[in-house]
Formats: sequence, structure tokens, C-alpha cells
Amino acid sequence: MDFELTEEQRAFAQTARDFALAELAPHAAEWDAEGIFPKEAIAKAGELGFCGLYAPEAAGGLALPRLDATLVFEEMAAVDPSTTAFITIHNMATWMLGTWATPAVRDHWGPLLTTGQKLASYCLTEPGAGSDAASLKTRAELVGNEYVINGSKAFISGAGSTDVLVLMARTGDAQSGASGISAFVVPADTPGITYGKKEHKMGWNSQPTRTISFDNVRIPANHLLGQEGEGFKIAMKGLDGGRINIATCSVGAAQGALAQAQQYMQDRKQFGKSIASFQALQFKLADMATELVAARQMVRLAASKLDAGARDATTYCAMAKRFATDAGFTVVNEALQLHGGYGYIREYPLERLLRDARVHQILEGTNEIMRVIIARRMLDGDAPEAIR
Repeated sequence: MDFELTEEQRAFAQTARDFALAELAPHAAEWDAEGIFPKEAIAKAGELGFCGLYAPEAAGGLALPRLDATLVFEEMAAVDPSTTAFITIHNMATWMLGTWATPAVRDHWGPLLTTGQKLASYCLTEPGAGSDAASLKTRAELVGNEYVINGSKAFISGAGSTDVLVLMARTGDAQSGASGISAFVVPADTPGITYGKKEHKMGWNSQPTRTISFDNVRIPANHLLGQEGEGFKIAMKGLDGGRINIATCSVGAAQGALAQAQQYMQDRKQFGKSIASFQALQFKLADMATELVAARQMVRLAASKLDAGARDATTYCAMAKRFATDAGFTVVNEALQLHGGYGYIREYPLERLLRDARVHQILEGTNEIMRVIIARRMLDGDAPEAIR
């Protein structure tokens, strides 16, 4: 197994690093404090191809492997996990549309989304259907050549500020479970759509989060993604990649925090010498670096599995998400501790990185659900090949 990146991959990562330092770093604290959704900065990311990294070329995307996408997301998340996380969600929704939309819908929305001119939200979670996503109740009824949608969604990133919604809704009866769910492309300004108040959150403040209500919302029948009943399958395929994406954002946040801690330890003097000379703090830094490298390699392994279409890719994605988001948060928390009281004030980015990284252990499937997925695969005799 080759752990070295190619020159092309290194170039992608460097481009992302340069973009993050030029366009995200100077403004990330302000966006967080003021709750500003940086659409102009996201559009600039789109100009570099970062809004359609793994979307198919037919939709205007770069069709890159998921592994390559992690390199870009990690570099940006080291500076601004919140904005980067939204870009990953947009990438997932854009990939879904580009992969399963009808040619007419794909040709209209694909180039707009992959360039960042327009933005997408992903609508799966409902007030009563979080971890149990298959129990969602939002309905889409086929009436003539239109689908009529009624229901609500919760915790939707970008809601009220994006242009198109990739929506999961029930087309089968209440007893049909996952097999009765279908996926749709819904223009965000369609009559009958209303948006709730902007949620006040612990972190992720550079992206708005709202509920969405659908009251007899009508869309053309050709806005169905794939076939009726394929929505849950599409959603789960999206979540495999989404778990890698959010795990990568945790790795990026940890990398940014570790870099801050290294510099601070060299600069900070106590008892007449640099705190970098204290062995106890050296050990802490060593453990942080080790956890970070382990998380990064696990995420890249899972991404490689997904790229290869491996049978156990879903399990690896769940393991990577569980480990990287837990380890990443721990590294950021330890970096804040190394800063002492300074880590707790907004003059330093540690408290923002900590607040942004915390939600990664919850979304794209909580880490408790990740453990369920992993354990079930093992107990069903379908454990990853690496587990023997």
C-alpha cells in the first residue's frame, strides 16, 4: 500500500491551503461572531472546482476520487471547519443531483452548482426522524405530471440561503419503510416552501441552520432522482461519502489546532523558560500528533475503499467517522488546554475550532450509530477484512 501522495494530489492540497489562507483565514472569526454566510467566498471556492470535486463531469464536476477530495477539505477545515463543512454538504448534494437527476435537470443545475454560482442543501433529517432516517414522514404524491410535497425537515444546513434542495420524501405507504422513500430536486424558492428561524448554535455559525416546511409544494415529475423507492439507497450512498467528509473536517480542525499549539509552546514562557521545554507538555503534544496521524490515515483508507467500490466500504466509512471525529475533538480540546486561559478567549482560534468540531460527533449519523453499524457488520459475519 502506497501512503505517498502524487504530485497532482499535492498540488490540489497546496491550492486548497493557499485558498484557505487567503480567503477564509482573514474572515473566519468575523463570520463566526456575526453569523455571516460567506457566499462570495464559497463562489470563489467554486471557481477552483471545490464545489464539484467529485460530481460527475456530465454535471460540470471534476469527478475526482473521494481520497483527493479529502485533501482539499482538510486544508480548508484547518482554517475554517464551519464553512468547509457546508462546502462538503454542497458537494454531496451536487454529486447526488449530477449522478441521478434527469438530463434536463442535471444540465440546468449541474453547471450552476459545481461552479458555486448556486448552492444546495441536503434535506433528510426531520423533527421525528434523526438517527431513524427511514421513519421520515414528509410525503410526495404524484398528481398528473407533478409531485406534491407536504411535510417538514429539521437541522438543514444553508436553509433559507441556498438555491436548490435535494429532498428525501416518502412516496410509498407508511409501512413501506426505507423502500418507500424517494429523492427529489426542489428549487428552494418554490411556492409553498417556508423557512423557520435561524437556529442559534454552539458552532457552525458561518452557515445558517433552519427548519423547512412544505405545504402543497409542486415540482415537475422529472425532478425525481433515480426511480421511485430509490431515495433511501441514494441517501445512504451519500452518507458514506458524507461521513468521510465530516471526518476530514475533524482532521483539518485538529491539524489547525495542533499547529497553533506548536507555535504557542515555542512562544509562551513560564518559570523562566519556554513551555515547550516541559516534558509533560511534550508528551501531550506527541500524543496529539499521533492521534491526528492515525485519524488521517483511517479517513484516507475509508476514502480509498469507497473509491474502489469495496464491499466493506460502508463499515470503513463508519469507523473512520467515529474515530476521526472523536480523536479530532480531543486534539482540539488538548490544544486549547495547552493555551491555558488564552485558549478560551476569541483572540485565539482554538475556542472556535472547538465549537465547530463538536457537532461532527453528532451529524451524518451520531457516533453511537456508527458503533451500531460497525458491530452489526461484525456480528453478521461481514466484518472488514482487516478485522480477523
